[in-house]
Amino acid sequence: MAEELSGKRIAFLVANEGIEQVELTEPWKAVEQAGGTPVLVAPESGTAQAFNHLDKGDTFDVDVLIADAKVNDYDGLVLPGGVANPDALRTNPDAVNFVRDWVAAGKPVAAICHAPWTLIEADVVKGKQLTSWPSLQTDLRNAGAQWTDEQVVVSDEQGWTLVTSRNPDDLAAFTSEAVRVFTAGK
Repeated sequence: MAEELSGKRIAFLVANEGIEQVELTEPWKAVEQAGGTPVLVAPESGTAQAFNHLDKGDTFDVDVLIADAKVNDYDGLVLPGGVANPDALRTNPDAVNFVRDWVAAGKPVAAICHAPWTLIEADVVKGKQLTSWPSLQTDLRNAGAQWTDEQVVVSDEQGWTLVTSRNPDDLAAFTSEAVRVFTAGK
């Protein structure tokens, strides 16, 4: 597995505060272990504050501003959860446009927990099958997605691949499928 993502850059799109730490760090480690280069993309320079549920966790250095991020510079996109993180991203026009442009380019996305809120705002879930934190199921159905309560769902509908999981308990399956999909490039 050490070289599956060799030469590939994976964007981790986050708000500057409110990321569920383990939903950032576990996929990040999986990308590194597969030989890829994770890149932290956020609205503001400096650091991004992660949380362990409601308690402050670690901070992480921002590598690239969303406003400066270019879809063609990356091979995969990870959207970590946490309630506040995707809620902030879905109100950021640069983040929403980045996700919309990403999907229009047909590139793979991995989103966990509450992260599909950003996908809803980008209007890209119609016709997709996915999972999420259970409280998002009505939002996702209203946006035209088919929601299911499974550990991990890989959806190739609509010309792009989406990997989704429900919560931190699903991280092993989520990271494995994300790396597989990013390796395939679709």
